[in-house]
Amino acid sequence: MTESRPATPTEAEGDPVGGSAAPPPETLPESDAEPGERLDRLHPNAVILWRLSTLLRGVLFTAVALGAELVLDSPFPAGVGALAIAAITLLLLVLLPPARFRAWGYRLRESDLYLRHGVFFRTTTIVPHARIQHVDTRHGPVDRLLGLADVVVFTAGTRGAVIAIPALGAGTAEALRDRLAALSGAGDAV
Repeated sequence: MTESRPATPTEAEGDPVGGSAAPPPETLPESDAEPGERLDRLHPNAVILWRLSTLLRGVLFTAVALGAELVLDSPFPAGVGALAIAAITLLLLVLLPPARFRAWGYRLRESDLYLRHGVFFRTTTIVPHARIQHVDTRHGPVDRLLGLADVVVFTAGTRGAVIAIPALGAGTAEALRDRLAALSGAGDAV
């Protein structure tokens, strides 16, 4: 006879007992967070979105450079500048979006929203719930195609008054928006 027991949280979420001890794919390892704290990650489609954005900008800059080279007298053969810009775009296309994805993390904590991002210059932002005035979600056509949305947090004050968490899964963004809206102004007696 087998004994009936309540499901553990991981079993209830569909993970088998004794499953992998690795953090869920939406969580950064503890070594990348504040000591003892885990940060949530952006949706993996963020890399695709950022690559598309980089590609579009690169094509635009390459076309402008090629046009300028054809119109202006250049000491170099036509297309050299455009080729250099295309090569830089390709390099950025391969390296920058994955690095940016790895650098982004956020955590909705008991009393604040913690954000960390930046490939070359690391930025850490802590927004107390009481400073949050309102929260929006934003998603353009490409975001919708990829199932992404940004959460935009508007805070009291002027410096850093608008904070965006980009490229979350649409469902995650809506849930985070609703949770932040419920917590906004928490403990505010005004």
